[in-house]
Amino acid sequence: MLGTDIAIDLGTYAVKVYVEGKGIVVNEPAVVAVRTATDEVLAVGSKAFDMLGRTSDQIKVIHPLTMGVISDFELARYMVNYYIQQL
Repeated sequence: MLGTDIAIDLGTYAVKVYVEGKGIVVNEPAVVAVRTATDEVLAVGSKAFDMLGRTSDQIKVIHPLTMGVISDFELARYMVNYYIQQL
């Protein structure tokens, strides 16, 4: 991956990752599911999105960006790192 250009678009509703020569390789919802008692990240992207409205009070599905601005820096950082590791 070294020497390959990538672009990351962090949107309020979606995260897109573009890799030179491959195009858009990630197009996922910008959400993270977290266990409230421990702050453990349980899921990112579409897996977290699928949890919306289907979990107990012990799990929150969070949008780390609100109105185009990072509202939860740690979860936004986790989400970016997660998608980069998927490349």
